[in-house]
Amino acid sequence: MKDEPFVIERIFNTQVEKVWKAMTDWKEMKQWYFDLKEFKPEVGFEFQFLAGDDKKQWLHFCQIIEVVDRKKIS
Repeated sequence: MKDEPFVIERIFNTQVEKVWKAMTDWKEMKQWYFDLKEFKPEVGFEFQFLAGDDKKQWLHFCQIIEVVDRKKIS
């Protein structure tokens, strides 16, 4: 069975630059999502993080496959 990707879409009533910075600047990311040691919005960049609850944590392995400045990051 092949894993299928998932898509998360959100609409925010704010400036595009502010949302883009929150999604791509690791210093901003740790304020609202998770704390990464490093993050680069560049194709090929790989990173990992733990997420879950008090009972169970899961290690997520990620790689950036597409970047369209201020529009899309996959």
